Amino acid sequence: MVCIVGWAHSRFGKLQEENAESLLCDVALRSMSHSGISADDVDGCFVGIMNNGFSAQDFHAGLFSLADEGFRHTPATRLENACATGSAAIHAARDFILSGRGRVALVVGVEKMTAIPVSQVGEILLGASYYKEEAEVDGGFAGVFAKITEAYFQRYGDQSEALARIAAKNHANAVANPYAHIRKDLGFEFCNTVSEKNPYASRPLRRTDCSLVSDGAAAIILTDSETALTMKRAIAFRATCQVNEFLPLSKRELTRFNGACLAWKSALETAKLSIHDLDLVETHDCFTIAEMLEYEAMGLAPEGQGSRVINDGISHKKGALPINPSGGLKARGHPVGATGVSMHVMAAMQLMDEAEDMQIPGTELAGVFNMGGAAVANYVSILERIK
Repeated sequence: MVCIVGWAHSRFGKLQEENAESLLCDVALRSMSHSGISADDVDGCFVGIMNNGFSAQDFHAGLFSLADEGFRHTPATRLENACATGSAAIHAARDFILSGRGRVALVVGVEKMTAIPVSQVGEILLGASYYKEEAEVDGGFAGVFAKITEAYFQRYGDQSEALARIAAKNHANAVANPYAHIRKDLGFEFCNTVSEKNPYASRPLRRTDCSLVSDGAAAIILTDSETALTMKRAIAFRATCQVNEFLPLSKRELTRFNGACLAWKSALETAKLSIHDLDLVETHDCFTIAEMLEYEAMGLAPEGQGSRVINDGISHKKGALPINPSGGLKARGHPVGATGVSMHVMAAMQLMDEAEDMQIPGTELAGVFNMGGAAVANYVSILERIK
């Protein structure tokens, strides 16, 4: 069994004074301090970063030794899997430990997105779609999810109000998150109204239905469970799963995230749990329609009835299963390579009762769902505090 024993998280947002190198170095050092280890204790370093043109500097696995010269000869690897890049790095580090190749691993997820024009950001993100067929979709990647939203509305009716409730919930939750990109409660009426400040990003998705372009980084330290139980914190991966799906939307049923359904089913079966046994979930709300489809994928509602989860208050912070108490990608921010690691850090903080104003009382089991592209690479983790 592999455990999380420490972490660090930068503020997410437009961080003008930071670049990917400075962000990586900062969270790497602080996560080691949080864990009570040094660079000499680390057997392998893993960095998740999409980059793909966000910055001229690439080969980010080569930057760890700039954080601490103790990493000069430590094996370091860079992972990329679109918006699931952070979870890809975590899974690789977990496999590294399970294989016996190392006892302690450092994982960093990082992205610097705001140093280039927004139009260029959109072009880079479209690389996570099937470019041959989807490059000309109006609205960039928002347009990809607008197609999914339109298909869902055509089949099940207009769910714009439910999507606005999801956005409003996540913004309200982010007020308590000191790391969040936007710490402002926008309210349901603002999120539900098309206006000059909340125009359509790609009809029927409004600006408040879309996650943020952010800079930021997060890091976790992983060890084997025997080592973890000698340390201050030990949060075990009770189950993990990765399931992939077709990349082209033309080969898929747009109103169902099949890969996400299978990933959740497998992880819950491995953990010998039902979704209702979890105390919270951090899920991948790159767009509000994604969070609603994920309600259905994790088994909280039948197909076409995801709106019930938000409308009935189930996913609210004081509901039966709080979803995105950190504010999610929608308000916490979405620096692509950092997102998966950030989600695990947010869950770990809750499990250790270290989430302060975000804390969900009595949290013992937490789920994380992180996806790459339009639910193409689907990662589920189920975390449990064992110390």
